[in-house]
Amino acid sequence: MAYVPAPGYQPIYNPPLPHATPIVGGLRPGMSIYVQGTVPHHTKSGDKIVLNSFQQGKWAKEEHKHNMPFHKGEPFELLFTITPEAYQQKGADIALHFNPRFDSGDKIVLNSFQQGKWAKEEHKHNMPFHKGEPFELLFTITPEAYQIMVNRTPCYDFRHRIPPEHVQVVDVDGDLELQSLNVIGGGMMESGLDNTSPLPVPSGTLVSFLQGMYYPQPGMHMMAGPASFHPMMAGPASFHPQVPYVANFPGGLTPKKTVVVKGLVPQGAKSFRINFKMGYSKDIALHINPRLNEKTVVRNSLLNGQWGPEERELPHNPFQPGQYFDLSIRCGNKRFKVFANGQPLFNYSHRFHNFQQIDTLEINGDVVLSYVQF
Repeated sequence: MAYVPAPGYQPIYNPPLPHATPIVGGLRPGMSIYVQGTVPHHTKSGDKIVLNSFQQGKWAKEEHKHNMPFHKGEPFELLFTITPEAYQQKGADIALHFNPRFDSGDKIVLNSFQQGKWAKEEHKHNMPFHKGEPFELLFTITPEAYQIMVNRTPCYDFRHRIPPEHVQVVDVDGDLELQSLNVIGGGMMESGLDNTSPLPVPSGTLVSFLQGMYYPQPGMHMMAGPASFHPMMAGPASFHPQVPYVANFPGGLTPKKTVVVKGLVPQGAKSFRINFKMGYSKDIALHINPRLNEKTVVRNSLLNGQWGPEERELPHNPFQPGQYFDLSIRCGNKRFKVFANGQPLFNYSHRFHNFQQIDTLEINGDVVLSYVQF
């Protein structure tokens, strides 16, 4: 059972780096780019120093120095590397180059690259990223700027130097563990994009927004039509909503409707609940209850005031203290299909079949919500 995202929600999970995500039609105000990852404790390039020269468009022979004089945790550690030469050779403009640097005063460098030249750098000090810790990074496109948040806290506003609608690719590279990247609010390629086969690209920067149209290339797999059969994610994403969270589905649930819940399980969490309810009563068509103390996820229904039999079997448990999760809940004709981080988690056969009466989403308990969309 392959995961096919609904139009308007374009997730990529655990891609190898470098990675590029196409933005079909360009960025527009109201769209967002959401990134989850972890800054590693140390670089992945091995305990050695590489020395080289670059001349006439070619790297020369490398020379290596072993017996590393720099040690983990010291300020010489470089986690996000910059290798923009490949894009300069292509002539692609970069609308936003977002580059946390741990080697020069713990700062974020922001810039743009246009007509073969880097523009003036902007700097953000008070580094919000920490070695060995997960992070969430949110770029929200407004008419004036990219509004950037890190770990739910406003970080920086980078005013547009290149119109955002010219941006066609988001490129991610460097020393980080990229868990997911989501394009929220934009369209997808006509047939959808297989999230296991990203565009092949050269090395880039941590996050670069590139100008210039990309087309499918060898090594890029296009899926045949299933995505077009899913309703558009019509509602705007609710970023960082408070818990308890309550929202209403206009007109109730419909077949193939998708609800996305993304969040963080905090340290010390015991349990939380996601309920699909009938607003006119206290009945619950689908109760999803991750129980951290029991290391399981309980599913059930509350109908006519009585709980039914619990379901607990899982292929894996995606809910772990201190980790982010991405839950996609799709209402099928016969069952709910639930995916976690792009992988099948469970099916839940309908016990209540009048979908239009399921009009309320309720989330409470020990969870920090990143966003909810349906």
